[in-house]
Parts: sequence; C-alpha cells; structure tokens
Amino acid sequence: MKVFYETVFADKNSSFRALHVNFPVKDHRWEYHYHPEIELVCVISGTGSRNVGYHKSNYKDGDLVLIGSNIPHSGFGVDSADPHEEIVLQFKEEIVTFPKEVEEMSSLIRLMSQAQYGILFGHKVKQKIQPLFYKILETENSKRYFVLLNILFELAETHDYILLNKEIMPHTVISKNKERLQTIFTFVEKNYEKEIDINAVANMANLTLPAFCNFFKKTTKLTFTEFINQYRIHKACHLIVQGKSVSESCYETGYNSISYFSRTFKKYMGKTPTDFTNELLK
Repeated sequence: MKVFYETVFADKNSSFRALHVNFPVKDHRWEYHYHPEIELVCVISGTGSRNVGYHKSNYKDGDLVLIGSNIPHSGFGVDSADPHEEIVLQFKEEIVTFPKEVEEMSSLIRLMSQAQYGILFGHKVKQKIQPLFYKILETENSKRYFVLLNILFELAETHDYILLNKEIMPHTVISKNKERLQTIFTFVEKNYEKEIDINAVANMANLTLPAFCNFFKKTTKLTFTEFINQYRIHKACHLIVQGKSVSESCYETGYNSISYFSRTFKKYMGKTPTDFTNELLK
C-alpha cells in the first residue's frame, strides 16, 4: 500500500479536472495519496471502501464525498467489485474563492472549510446531482465551470451530510513518515490473513515496542490492534460482497473464532456479518 503525492493537471482549456472511471477496478491504481486540489468523488453505483484522513468505512449503492486540500485518502475503488463507475472532480480552492463581500457565496465558503474533515453526502443528494456530473463530461468552455459551481452550491445548501473526521489530518503526518508508514501498511496488506506479531512490526519500523505504539497512535489516531481489526473487517466486507460466506470471510481475514469475528464486525460496521450479507440480497 503506497503513500504518495499526486500531481494533478487541469483538463485542456479548463481550470479543473474531470475524471471518468469506468473500467475494471484491477486496471486502476487506488493507492493512498494526497494533493493540494479539493476532490469531489461521485461513485455512480457499486460497493467499496472509503478512506479519508483518519476515517475508514464501507459504502454500497454508490457514494458522494468531498475531500479537502492535502487530506490523505485512497481511491474509492479499493475493495470494490466490478462494475465500478465513478466521476471525480479535482479543483484548486482558488477557482471557487470569492471576496467576502459577496454574501451569496457564504455557504460555499463554509463548504470548503468543512471539506477539510471529509464530507459524506446522503444518497438522495447524490441521486439529485448525479446528472450534473455527466453534464460536466459533455460540456466545454466556460459553461463547464458554471456546472461545477452549480454542483457545489447544491452541496453547500444541503443539510444531508456528515463529517467523516473529528479533526483534520495534516498531510505532513503522512509525508514526514511516508517510508515508515508504507513499510507497515504494506506488511499488513500482505499478511492480514495471518497472525501478526506487533513486536515484529515494531522491529521492522526500527522502533522499540513502546515507541512504535506511540508513533502509530499519534500518526493514525488508532492503536495498531484497532488498525488491524479495521483492515481485516473491511477486507471481510469485500469477500462477502464477492459471495463468500461469513465463515469463509472470517478465516480468510486472519480470525480463528466466528464469535469474535462477529463481535468485531459489529463494532466497526454497526451490524453483524449476517445482517450485512442479508442487506446485500435486498
């Protein structure tokens, strides 16, 4: 799992970038990354994982998330299954910044401020403005910019949203510790289905156990055990979406007890694995 700085280029004859992802998830990079541009992700349909700042959770039936400047996040195709389609808008805050005297823009200013925490919008909001994302793909010149503003104003006026993080994750937390975190993340990614010895991970990071625990908690706001459990549960969700049974998903993600797996699943997902499976069948 690489952590990297992404360089974003605006589309030709435009002040922002519109990206239409509509191909098999295995053909796209979904690494953990950050960039100065604000990002608005509209997953048209499908199930997957959202990783924004310190927040990690699953979505189904599509998603709509606004991510602030330099907030580390992963691609929304992580743990998703085909078909996966999304439209991503990336833009610098400067292009939607107006003088404070323009009172009509106050809601937009508030939206940009809240984006630093990551904003998850409700399903009805997504359904309402989804056609505008397609319109951006079809529109050229100045009209394209005004469609972007239209989308942002719709989001700025709605109350149907939640903030994904309680505090802002500075990109410096990732950039300063990039190599060490990448080593840890990659190890977990390759070994989550096995028993993981925290002492071995601490040695790999060239830290004593107390120093490692302090470092990991400080940089991720999670204990290493919490991180492992979150990672495994979201992998289990992916397996269930692919058609695996609860017991298969349990044992293939490093758990050796169905009851403990179910308790942990409910802790992080708010529902049992069986309830999660049944919802997919509705």
